[in-house]
Amino acid sequence: MSELIAHVSDDQFDSQVLQSSEPVLVDFWAEWCGPCKMIAPILDDLAANYEGRLKVAKINIDENQKTPRNYNVRGIPTLMIFKDGKVQATQIGAVSKTQLAQLIDKTI
Repeated sequence: MSELIAHVSDDQFDSQVLQSSEPVLVDFWAEWCGPCKMIAPILDDLAANYEGRLKVAKINIDENQKTPRNYNVRGIPTLMIFKDGKVQATQIGAVSKTQLAQLIDKTI
């Protein structure tokens, strides 16, 4: 796991994500989710590639149930890009690094 990826809880979500000065890509995931594990190395790469321009955070939906409920997360992995405290883009399901990079580039 990359040290560039923040692990946030329900309690930290406001300060770490909504009040962040840079856009934040949030990965809603769970330990038992196969596709979540598949995209983990992609998120590590993207965290390094976009360092200084985009923050990457993960929130475990089993341990933190309030935030996923607030954002109507129904399936995982769900990736959301937050900018200025609002959801700017959403991607549900595992996608390639290229697709995710295009989403990020379009959003930030």
